[in-house]
Amino acid sequence: MSAAPSGASPPAPTPKVLAFDVFGTVVDWHGSIAAEAERLLPGVDGDAFALAWRDGYRPAMRRTMEGGRFRVLDELHLEILREIAPRFGVTLSREQEDELNKAWHRLEPWPDSAAALARLKTKFIITPLSNGGIGLLTHMAKRASLPWDAILCAEVFQAYKPAREVYRGVGRVFGVPDAEVMMVATHHDDLDAAQDAGLQTAYIARPLEFGEKHTELKDSEPRSRHPLHFDSIHALADHLGC
Repeated sequence: MSAAPSGASPPAPTPKVLAFDVFGTVVDWHGSIAAEAERLLPGVDGDAFALAWRDGYRPAMRRTMEGGRFRVLDELHLEILREIAPRFGVTLSREQEDELNKAWHRLEPWPDSAAALARLKTKFIITPLSNGGIGLLTHMAKRASLPWDAILCAEVFQAYKPAREVYRGVGRVFGVPDAEVMMVATHHDDLDAAQDAGLQTAYIARPLEFGEKHTELKDSEPRSRHPLHFDSIHALADHLGC
């Protein structure tokens, strides 16, 4: 193997751990929540309901961290649900709230996810790195056959992405350098924060993340900062020799 040219960056080491964003990257949150909303709330526009529910996600995380007490995502989702329900003319019983809130535990995987993750698991440690909680991600994995080696998430680190300690916690848990962890996501801001924390990155294009009616909401264009850009998790597995 020849030495890198003078002034060139050395090649990145082969990753040992692949950490995946989940909502949007591995599972179809929009289609799943829209379908559940229409099933449980007849007459409601599931597409609009799903978007409104997700729109409250970042503000709720910000309020939580400013308050100084970490809360699992199930609590935030319930809080947002109670805020948006009146906008759709819906009054929910406690039982309906619980059933609808747990729809986030039942999100459908993208068609390639389970099989492609199984391929990657033959060579790498694979884990979610999500703002979802341990229970939510475990229930989702059992239902969707997602073959994680472990569950890492905001609840483990008591902080939400894009906090640096969440990304750097992966290497600490598995005893590998940050540079041997690869963050895999369909969100450029997630990958930006991971790279700032010293991780490698790979982008997975999910142009239908916000549904077929809202492709303009999704930026799936390649960016030079993250040159590993794939159309599916299978394509990532091909690239990594799995």
